[in-house]
Amino acid sequence: MTNIVTLGVDGTFITPEKPTLPVIVGDGIGPDLWRATRPVLEAAIDRSGHAPVTWLEVPAGLKAKEERGSFLPPETLDALREHRISLKGPLNTPVGEGVRSLNVAIRRELDLYACLRPVKWIPGSPSPVRHPEKMDMIIFRENTEDVYAGLEWPAASPETNQLINFAREKLGATIRPHSAVGLKPMSEFSSKRLIRLALKWALAKKAPNLTLVHKGNIMKFTEGAFRTWGYELARDEFGNQTIPESEATAASSKLIIKDRIADNMFMQTLLRPDEYSVLAMPNLNGDYLSDALAAQIGGLGLAPGANVGDGLAIFEATHGTAPRYAGQDKANPGSLILSGALMLEFLGWGEAADLVRVAVAETIGTKIVTYDLARQMENITPVSTTTFGQAVTERIRKKN
Repeated sequence: MTNIVTLGVDGTFITPEKPTLPVIVGDGIGPDLWRATRPVLEAAIDRSGHAPVTWLEVPAGLKAKEERGSFLPPETLDALREHRISLKGPLNTPVGEGVRSLNVAIRRELDLYACLRPVKWIPGSPSPVRHPEKMDMIIFRENTEDVYAGLEWPAASPETNQLINFAREKLGATIRPHSAVGLKPMSEFSSKRLIRLALKWALAKKAPNLTLVHKGNIMKFTEGAFRTWGYELARDEFGNQTIPESEATAASSKLIIKDRIADNMFMQTLLRPDEYSVLAMPNLNGDYLSDALAAQIGGLGLAPGANVGDGLAIFEATHGTAPRYAGQDKANPGSLILSGALMLEFLGWGEAADLVRVAVAETIGTKIVTYDLARQMENITPVSTTTFGQAVTERIRKKN
């Protein structure tokens, strides 16, 4: 029997009895996080009755550059494609090396077009809001287009001057001389495949609503189109299961499709978070809002994430490499641990995923937290990365 995750005819992942899963340990605090996370995941896998996973460490980042001469070796991308499901720590973005971002490069090379960011408060975690228990959302952020497409040119460059002249002569648009210029492409294809994935998730989870978050009141032909395409998709492909908010009543049993202006959505997540469940949005909006929501549940140290495409998924810590804390056994491994739980869920190992989440919540509930959470709390002594991971692991092992 193969040890590689395969795909069913409906596009779902089929997990072998003993899968091999690639791991990018990452830069900075990455090794500290992985040392704490691995025993947690292995304990949950064992406790739920599954055979052990074989972890295949694949190089990327600074260590890969030193050892292989490349920040992102081709064999790493090959392994991620072949095995389909992977786990990744934070990667350093090289400066002046011709690479905008290794994270973005991986997403583009593998066409991981959706960034998933579940946000749910864990009792006992610090929060700057009065009712963090109302927060339970998941963001679906488009990963490949918008201003993150990398289509920008510096001020006074020949390319920029050509664009400014073209805009003036052909489009009648005035751009101030010596401006830097960027393009914001948003296609119907990419917008709809992101929203389609979000709709399928919402329906599978029996979520009450899905909200399209956009700035279409100003950017009418890009973000406004994102909104329009979302409503069209819900009507044309999921019409029997969805209903626009304008037509919904208190008795509606279908998934309600809403839309909100991006700046208003920031306010809504503070004042009425319990009125929203699944959010779908373009790239930049998703970047901002993901971190803003994470702040309400304690910070990025507790924020899991995944980058998903058709038949591929990489689960990753959502924060940076924090190089000044590297090797200090200090960082919060919660983001990587909870991303691992999300990975287990995608593998079809829901019981193992639940074991991880419950154990993390119980650990935090007893005030065993790392420094990033402790500094937001009163009279709490932080524990090390290792100690936190051990506490979570022991709770899993002691489960009945």
